[in-house]
Amino acid sequence: MTAKQFFDWQTAGGTNDVMRFVEALEEADIPWCTISGVAVNHWAREPMVTQDVDFVVAIGAVENAIAALEKAGFCAEKFEWSVNFGGTSKVALQLSTEEFYREFPLRAVAADVHGIPIRVASLEDTLRGKIKAWSDAEKRRSKQIKDLADIARLVEAHPRLWDELSDELKNELHLPGKE
Repeated sequence: MTAKQFFDWQTAGGTNDVMRFVEALEEADIPWCTISGVAVNHWAREPMVTQDVDFVVAIGAVENAIAALEKAGFCAEKFEWSVNFGGTSKVALQLSTEEFYREFPLRAVAADVHGIPIRVASLEDTLRGKIKAWSDAEKRRSKQIKDLADIARLVEAHPRLWDELSDELKNELHLPGKE
């Protein structure tokens, strides 16, 4: 079974939704990139299945992105800090509208995640995003633990990132060979 087939199986047809999503943003010429789990999957040694595709678009492109994705058949639901899109699968597309991520698309890189060509945040931006998520005291503990695991996965694959971590994070991680 290929990575794409496995993802499709896990998401009840999510490959088609993700490919439609990518095509819609690319056709609309909107600068964008995935963040969070999908980006971590690109930068880490081993990918993990996720049914969420968190992404951001360039400053001023939110309304164009919503229009492009609705035209492609996705249903949009607006929230204070995001716009969520549903398609025909279990994949949840979430456009973050937080200012923190606005410049991530400028540094995005082309990637292949689960056999799907996609744009991901740069390695450094991916780490910054996961640190921000981990630091959110209002998040459920299980989500914070997953964010911590994602940070560990990034540092294990790219040891130079260790120096970017706060002392608090270093104490949490206790990675072998690191002080």
